[in-house]
Amino acid sequence: MTNAALERAESLIAQIPDYPEPGVLFRDISPLIADGEAMRAVCDAIVEPFRGSFDIVAGIEARGFLLAGYIAAQTGVGMLPIRKAGKLPRPAAAVSYSLEYGTATIEGPDVLKPGERVLLLDDVLATGGTLAAAHQLVADLGAEVAGTGVILELTGLGGRERAGDVRTVFTAPAY
Repeated sequence: MTNAALERAESLIAQIPDYPEPGVLFRDISPLIADGEAMRAVCDAIVEPFRGSFDIVAGIEARGFLLAGYIAAQTGVGMLPIRKAGKLPRPAAAVSYSLEYGTATIEGPDVLKPGERVLLLDDVLATGGTLAAAHQLVADLGAEVAGTGVILELTGLGGRERAGDVRTVFTAPAY
């Protein structure tokens, strides 16, 4: 992975003003993940500090699944899907967390072994609520988080205060 490859990948993140509401600058990673070279460069950058320290990769629905699936396949480990509530027929654990206007719940299946080391992945770190809940979910399932990674951190929203140490490939101001 070269700096040029990461710079190119970052340039693919689209900026959409006033979405989903006026004053918000939405960062769309869809063009990045649609580009094979960019996706590879970003996934290599996310996983690099954690190589050899995890047994399974967890992806948070939905775009975290894409990262986790790719990295699990590349490193030869399995994948834990962390789902939105109501998507699993037999969730083994569920964690609810606060959103700006309400609450949400994530669930996980009973596929982890006690003490298994989990690399937790999502696309964007904003306020950190989802990642903090995913940390709790992994613990409730009897495993431990070996590391956390995202493609993009939106700074100024307090995400790290809630989610802890997170490997981010790119950062951008939230507004």
